[in-house]
Amino acid sequence: MQLAAHRAGSGPPLVLVHGLGGSWRSWETVLPALSAERTVVVVDLPGFAGDTPPLPDPSMTALTDALQEWLRAEGLADAPLIGSSMGARMVLELSRRGIGGDSVALDPGGFWTDREAAVFRASIAASVGLLRRIRPVLPALLGNPAGRTALLAQFSARPWALDADVVRTELEGYVDSPSFDAVLDDLARGPKQQGAPAGTLPGRLTIGWGRRDRVTLARQASRAAAAFPDAELYWFEGSGHFPQWDRPEETVRLVLERTSGVSRA
Repeated sequence: MQLAAHRAGSGPPLVLVHGLGGSWRSWETVLPALSAERTVVVVDLPGFAGDTPPLPDPSMTALTDALQEWLRAEGLADAPLIGSSMGARMVLELSRRGIGGDSVALDPGGFWTDREAAVFRASIAASVGLLRRIRPVLPALLGNPAGRTALLAQFSARPWALDADVVRTELEGYVDSPSFDAVLDDLARGPKQQGAPAGTLPGRLTIGWGRRDRVTLARQASRAAAAFPDAELYWFEGSGHFPQWDRPEETVRLVLERTSGVSRA
């Protein structure tokens, strides 16, 4: 399947994979700094806010299969992969399959208990349901710090400080994505993410997690680390679910450092 993608910069490639309902614009807070150092390929996954049409039967497996096929067709199967949220889970799954190079997964899903998964689904569904009801006034609400705080407290540790245009694009994507509901159900009710035995990953793997994540809770990080024993766990202090929003400079440093090809001491 051909996926739409935004490309910027020059140098060795990085592939960025957005989360549920997003698009390449989900990375706008870090894209200029990353593309100053690398060729950045930001993919639009099928059926969300970008320009790639939905799959006939959207699911985590179908999305990951489509991305794997596209990476191979584009000659990017060995490139470092950087994922956020759902995209981070896809990066972990691709790494488990032997796809990608030195990769970074930021706050991945798939490591919850059954109760945590049910709470995750109910809370996200309720949030998006609210966004759909207030869609006409969403730009005005997000245009002031109080509105951003009210609508984004689940996603950010500092919602009042976020860029209004960036978060408006993201939240409108949640509302408008044709595959959002089906993939949300599969994320919460489908199989949990499988791990990778030691010595089987295609490159260095870093799992980044926000200490104040209210979507994929911080306690889930230890489960992810146990499932991927070769991965290095990195904590973003004072960050919520999206380090690229709350800690953009730190996110850029981490990505460039962990995908540089330089071995750990």
